[in-house]
Amino acid sequence: MLSDLKRIIDQISRDKGIERQLLIEALEEAVLSAAKKRYGLRRDIEVKFNEEFGEVELFQFRKVVERVEDEQTEVSILEAMRLDPEVELGDELGSKMENVSDLGRIAAQSAKQVIIQKMKDAERDVIFDMYRERKGDIVNGIVQRFERGNMIINLGRTDALLPKKEQMPRRSYRQGDRIRAYLMEVRQDVRDHQLILSRTCNEFLVKLFEMEVPEIAEGIVKIINACREPGSRAKIAVASAEQDVDPVGACVGMKGSRVQNVVQELQGEKIDIVPWSPDPAKYVSNALAPAQVSMVVVDEDKKTLLVVVPDDQLSLAIGRQGQNVRLASQLLGWRIDVKSEQKYAKMTEAGFQSMMHIRGMHEKLAETLYDSGITSAQELVNAEVAELVELSGLSEDAVQILKEEAGKSLSAAEPREAESEDSFDPVMDVKL
Repeated sequence: MLSDLKRIIDQISRDKGIERQLLIEALEEAVLSAAKKRYGLRRDIEVKFNEEFGEVELFQFRKVVERVEDEQTEVSILEAMRLDPEVELGDELGSKMENVSDLGRIAAQSAKQVIIQKMKDAERDVIFDMYRERKGDIVNGIVQRFERGNMIINLGRTDALLPKKEQMPRRSYRQGDRIRAYLMEVRQDVRDHQLILSRTCNEFLVKLFEMEVPEIAEGIVKIINACREPGSRAKIAVASAEQDVDPVGACVGMKGSRVQNVVQELQGEKIDIVPWSPDPAKYVSNALAPAQVSMVVVDEDKKTLLVVVPDDQLSLAIGRQGQNVRLASQLLGWRIDVKSEQKYAKMTEAGFQSMMHIRGMHEKLAETLYDSGITSAQELVNAEVAELVELSGLSEDAVQILKEEAGKSLSAAEPREAESEDSFDPVMDVKL
């Protein structure tokens, strides 16, 4: 097993890219482990790889004594003097042991396992060093095989894992297909895959644009944020460092060539390129395009935006299953509530507002009652229980409680109204 070691070490070092010295140290450690199992754990053994002869040599160190009581750690003075005539009692005598080929089958197998493990550890370190600087880059590979829905991608030197959750929906690959993905994670101390890929993360979209748009790579155009619903739709917010450079036009490219290359890589995913603005109202208007926006109410403290759109633009602004407004919200990092002009007008009416002040009332129920003719808290108090049960779908007990809360709300509002009438507002009462 240990013959012709020099040639084997050189070949492994060359093929695997592992430092030669690491392999030699792994071999010496493996043979030492095997030798201790063969000759005794208490024995002081040293292993050296002889470069000249390409073989492993074993040396044992024992104390020179008059009478041997432990053969693993001691040697008699008579035997010691045959090895070294100048030796004295109490000296530590080192001597070469018999050829390592006599270690036995079990010991040799143990040595082999240690060598294999050391090689794996060394190769893992090599892969980590090779790819840690490439974390966050796009890599190219070939589909190698499939494991429980996960894809194993061959990158040439090593394999990477593309987990099922990081794969694009509605896209099937076959063994041997070429694939591009974002290198999301590079792990060092793991037994399985060190490299984790993704095709669904926002960063993949950003990197694709960086590759397609020179102005982004040069820093003229900056990607502020990006969000995706993989395989369906994405939004990317861009800004320009130079006034004469249109960031959207740069990303779209001549006749849409640049953005189409990204769309093609993402299997037809629709991409909205949004001009960034420091003004949240302007930014959200851009993000909800192509829907037109009539008005935006900004709440800086709560990071919320109430967006009012024409009635015929509501479905366009919200998007299919709320996708457009959901992506816009992710892009801005604000909560966005979209209302039609008709609904906003209704919400701002005094009667509707009086109902919204009722404890236990919510917007949907207030709308249902308002649209059915109950247009204020006072009208709710005056309405018959049976009528409210029919309109709201609530139980009689729930309706009764709601009516009581409406009455309390009106009572609490009366002092405020009286105070408002009696007080003089120097601004509101100025006669022009």
